[in-house]
Amino acid sequence: MEKYLSITTLTKYLKMKFDKDPYLERVYLTGQVSNFRKRPTHQYFSLKDDHAVIQATIWSGIYQKLGFDLEEGMKINVIGRVQVYEPSGSYSIIIEKAEPDGVGALAIQFEQLKKKLTEEGLFQEIFKQPLPQFSKRIGVVTSRSGAVIRDIITTVSRRFPGVDILLYPTKVQGDGAAEEIARNIARANQRDDLDLLIIGRGGGSIEDLWAFNEEIVVRAIFESRLPIISSVGHETDVTLADFVADRRAATPTAAAELATPVTKLDVLTHLQNQEKRMATAVQNVLSRKKKL
Repeated sequence: MEKYLSITTLTKYLKMKFDKDPYLERVYLTGQVSNFRKRPTHQYFSLKDDHAVIQATIWSGIYQKLGFDLEEGMKINVIGRVQVYEPSGSYSIIIEKAEPDGVGALAIQFEQLKKKLTEEGLFQEIFKQPLPQFSKRIGVVTSRSGAVIRDIITTVSRRFPGVDILLYPTKVQGDGAAEEIARNIARANQRDDLDLLIIGRGGGSIEDLWAFNEEIVVRAIFESRLPIISSVGHETDVTLADFVADRRAATPTAAAELATPVTKLDVLTHLQNQEKRMATAVQNVLSRKKKL
């Protein structure tokens, strides 16, 4: 006589097989995001291709670390484990890692944050502050040991000796760099004897420059009462810090030149010309008096 199984028994058996199958413990999948609606905690959606669909879950802690937001129709590569959900008898993939297919996660994150901040108005020209013509003291937020600070000191000293440079030694890449950059921008704004700020670092990969794309840094620049010149990477590198800064410089030398638009030689030449004009005016007055 045939023995009939209950649905529960069959489902438990299938779950056991899924759980013990080593090939299902770490599955690599490519699929298109479908039925996605961002939730405040865990994310539930579908992954599909042309012929099949699988339900997918990303726990909130994992989702927050992705570095980008999922979007409907986005094609992604995921790593996860497949499991059976007993109440519905369905199977799904619990995603542990995900990245956009074909385009780096950082590039996606850059565009998403740029779009968000653009819509908020942070990059509008009306918020740009003019740079001072004459600065007595310039703050610099950068690494203590990099070429950036050396180039700035050399250029400022050449163009206008006597201008003070106040360095805020700052970690410019890696964990905690964005927070330190934002913190030092805020510290500089607490002083009354600074005229402007230069923030920046040398060249590198998108990962190396990423701290200057972090939202905390962009907002710190936007909220600064001091005018800010950004000089991040090489001329071809563009960060969100560049969009929000009052001026962008392609190199540290160019940043120092923007910070000292009028050189000491310009001032001396102007004074000499003024002196000549005054002497000429006095001579003209004396000549007229003699004629009288």
